[in-house]
Amino acid sequence: MKISNIPFSTADWNTIQPTEHPGTSGKALWRTIQAGDIRVRLVEYTPGYVADHWCSRGHILLVLEGTLHTELKDGRHFELGPMMSYQVADDDGAHRSSTETGARLFIVD
Repeated sequence: MKISNIPFSTADWNTIQPTEHPGTSGKALWRTIQAGDIRVRLVEYTPGYVADHWCSRGHILLVLEGTLHTELKDGRHFELGPMMSYQVADDDGAHRSSTETGARLFIVD
């Protein structure tokens, strides 16, 4: 990733209105900043959230709170807790997320 042509700025995530994205069950609440080609998000998954799609976009994801279950299309499963992350490139490991208890994530893609 090359970050260019983005001036220094700060973000108060409390002032960014969330957008709601329903899953197969539960929902995801995204607070999003678009900076050039880079999207930065604070995401909250409600308890019982299950993604409604396989995602092939690359991400750097950090779990801030809760437990996140990530399933890869090839059958592998990962459980991430607070201060754990995953990194994946575009089109390298289609994945989907779920959580029983809810989770709060910081994602850059």
